[in-house]
Amino acid sequence: MSAFDLPWLVADIGGTNARFGLVTSSGARPANVAVLAGSDYETLPEAVAAYLAEHAGGVRPGAACLAVAGPIDGDRYRLTNSAWAGSVRDLDVPYAVLLNDFEALAVSLPHLEGDDLISLGGPEPGHGVKAVLGPGTGLGVGGLVPAEHGWTPIPGEGGHVTVPVVDRRELEIVQVLQSQGLPHVVAEHVLSGPGLVRLHRALAQVNGVAAPDLTASDIVARLDDSLCAETVEVFCGMLGSFAGNVALTLGARGGVYLGGGVLPRIVERVRTSCFRTRFAANPDMAHYLEAIGTALIVAPQPALTGAAAWLTQRSRRELVG
Repeated sequence: MSAFDLPWLVADIGGTNARFGLVTSSGARPANVAVLAGSDYETLPEAVAAYLAEHAGGVRPGAACLAVAGPIDGDRYRLTNSAWAGSVRDLDVPYAVLLNDFEALAVSLPHLEGDDLISLGGPEPGHGVKAVLGPGTGLGVGGLVPAEHGWTPIPGEGGHVTVPVVDRRELEIVQVLQSQGLPHVVAEHVLSGPGLVRLHRALAQVNGVAAPDLTASDIVARLDDSLCAETVEVFCGMLGSFAGNVALTLGARGGVYLGGGVLPRIVERVRTSCFRTRFAANPDMAHYLEAIGTALIVAPQPALTGAAAWLTQRSRRELVG
């Protein structure tokens, strides 16, 4: 049974792509998944209308849960790395709700298993507070807290904390970025797709070498190039320190999970990098961090799974209430 008419629309709206799916029965994973380029549409409602018309047979959803990459305020959203902004009430859906994209990713965590995850070290993630973070167009952070009846997600904007720097090379990189117009370098400035590009350029300057202008995709595809390989290694190290900070802040003894669009492209390089060493390299809390498992999410469209799980949970509560 469901309190909301089916099907349900679920979406993961990022700074580059908008991913959509339909939930046809309560508790089911999304179907009819499609990825639309955000730049093809002036507004989010236009993208929703295009998805429903072109990929969902023109159905009218009874409910919707949209995960957006940016802060939300009630029914209003403004994407951090896109011009899309407005109210979820602008959608022609009887019941529609917004989640932060990493809030939805956090909700998905209890539903991921087996091949959905790749271990990055430490024990198997277990029960307890969980953290999720990941580099994509930006750097997202969220948490998941055990509650009396299920789980409670915690949205946040942790990607905008000050960048973690632990050695001279990283300090020099930050100083280069500051000289280029970023007086306050935050984690997202380096730990994201655009951040890889900044790291590559800054590291070339630190090393005193010339470097071609490369995209993030170019950098991860050219790991036989010494500067690209060094860029990715620095990226993984700083990500490890950042993930350790998130784990300590949330008390994430239930595990730290990495998502986003960048890492699944370089799975083996992340596994063999200094990520895990840097994750636990806190001089005061190393023992605490070593006991926390870290895993990379490789499931397709996990934020859609989280949005679907959120609607299922809310629908059942509406029936009971």
